[in-house]
Amino acid sequence: MPANYQHELMIALAAVQRAMRICQLVQAKLITADTLTKKDKSPVTVADFASQAVVCSELAKAFPHDAIVGEETAGDLRSEAQSTLRKAAVAAAQTEMKNASEDDVLLAIDRGSADGSSDRYWTLDPIDGTKGFLRGEQYAVALALIVNHQVVLGILGCPNVESLGEKSTIFFALRGQGANMVTASGLSADRIMAPSIHTQDMSDTSAARFCESVESGHSDQSLSEQIARSLGITSPPLRMDSQVKYGILARGDASIYLRLPTRADYREKIWDHAAGMIIVEEAGGKVTDTQGKPLDFSHGRSLTNNRGIIATSGAIHGRVVAAVQNAITS
Repeated sequence: MPANYQHELMIALAAVQRAMRICQLVQAKLITADTLTKKDKSPVTVADFASQAVVCSELAKAFPHDAIVGEETAGDLRSEAQSTLRKAAVAAAQTEMKNASEDDVLLAIDRGSADGSSDRYWTLDPIDGTKGFLRGEQYAVALALIVNHQVVLGILGCPNVESLGEKSTIFFALRGQGANMVTASGLSADRIMAPSIHTQDMSDTSAARFCESVESGHSDQSLSEQIARSLGITSPPLRMDSQVKYGILARGDASIYLRLPTRADYREKIWDHAAGMIIVEEAGGKVTDTQGKPLDFSHGRSLTNNRGIIATSGAIHGRVVAAVQNAITS
């Protein structure tokens, strides 16, 4: 009988919820009109390190033998030149890691330095959507569990996505068990009050709505516009930062998410897509690369064997892949 990963889910949900609280605290304390005017990224850097520390710490306590593929390492923080940033990151992490020393926090961050070569590992993006975080808009804490190269669990903690009358939302999915979303008040130590979510069921691409990145450097937006026209789509795209787009697609607020590389040599990182992919798939959607190939998590930290991303509500996927390929090759 296959594992259902319910224990892993409960531990991971609690860890993501703690990381979300840290991110919200850092936003409230460190982001000011002055930091925005100076384009100072130190607040998101502090939150990045602190978020990774708390998630890695919680996973290490529950699953000490599991590897973690994270986005950050603490190497730069250890230098004297970064002492101010280090102290701020440690202080932020200590709001959730009670009684942890500076060394404890730095060691927790470094637990995310695995290479993704083991049979079972977690992958974490402690803050996906740097500019969204700084603007006070969309960002996510993204965590997924990969077993034998297959994503079996995914969580997106989205502090600024409203649902069920609350400001923040956590999307999550287990392989073969559907996708759900929950608010902070719906998540407790012994129960989860989380309704199922489903992609928008449609067969007419002209009724679809695109969801794409705010930042044009993340995806070829002019090519996306061309593809939208070829599919008969006239509604404006829904633009937002981070893997929040996967959650929005999974609950039916959009139907298509494209990430079209702006460089021929670019390959996506696994932490940017693992959690979002399983949530969309378990909600009834489909996620592939731009050639229609499944995402391949057998090459470590990058999706080396894939190029770009196409995520859709499901039934229209083949037509979207064909439209993308036609636009790329024309």
